[in-house]
Amino acid sequence: MSMDRLGDMRLFVEAAAAGSLSAAGRKLGLSPAAASARLIKLEKALRARLFERTTRQLRVTDEGRLYLQHCRVALQAIDDAEAALQAGQNVVRGKVRISATSDFGRSLLRQWLDDFSAQHPDVSFALTLSDSVSNLLQEEIDLAIRFGAPPDSGLAARALAPNRRVLCASPDYLARKGVPTTPAELVGHDFVVLVTAAGPLNELNFVRGDERYNYTMPLADSWESNDGAMARAWALAGHGIAHKSIWDIAADVRAGTLRMVLPDWCTHEAAVHALFHANRYMAPRVRVLLDFLVARFEKTTAELLGDLAYPPERRRAREEWSSAL
Repeated sequence: MSMDRLGDMRLFVEAAAAGSLSAAGRKLGLSPAAASARLIKLEKALRARLFERTTRQLRVTDEGRLYLQHCRVALQAIDDAEAALQAGQNVVRGKVRISATSDFGRSLLRQWLDDFSAQHPDVSFALTLSDSVSNLLQEEIDLAIRFGAPPDSGLAARALAPNRRVLCASPDYLARKGVPTTPAELVGHDFVVLVTAAGPLNELNFVRGDERYNYTMPLADSWESNDGAMARAWALAGHGIAHKSIWDIAADVRAGTLRMVLPDWCTHEAAVHALFHANRYMAPRVRVLLDFLVARFEKTTAELLGDLAYPPERRRAREEWSSAL
């Protein structure tokens, strides 16, 4: 592959990301005319149209999306190879592309990345916030933080911290609608439901000891959002009961602005994981960030979650085990 083709691929990837060929050209030091000429040359070589062009926007075609996925993988491999040559120097610099859930990303992770940046000022971040599982094998993501079991894929996973999902609502809502004491008493309540690309997350599977109870939050009168931070905000505003990660609401529970509902019942327990490419070289900046996050999760689990980190039954078992020592 010629260096010209690699340059054309970088131009194409940048143009797709910016939605503008001229902006991509400026980033790569090309004039608008030169950028346009190189894209036309690339399309002719591929015998495929990569963009639909209008006077206002640049839209990637179906063929362009397929080529874009492979270009990203190829260019990342080259960047990784160059980074590997510097690995002996342990140079912590460059951009880390990280993905996280919206609520966690806007609250805790944002501050953590600022703290990391203060220690490593030559590292910058591209942060994607989404409550849907990204296709990390195709996207330009170095590291993803996900609350739950890792997907069955070619990704490596490292457990970072305990996590459970709990029902929660504002004190005002519970004063108006009553406090459920069993899962069956959820009937007639209002709900805030998170909706992902895979569908609404409205199925609740309750466990308490040997007891089991399944409940489906009705969608007809629920407040729905694809954004976890918005779901939390609606719960705080008193619009209904939400099903949230304990990491997202621990501070609210401590402050008394949210109360846990049916705290003796467990609905979902799966650790927080860091996901990354199993067969890709991990640049020093990514490796150092992962170590930083491991330490930060450990510290915050103790300081923020404390006794909220585990369901009551698990907490009692831990306390009994500690007292027996």
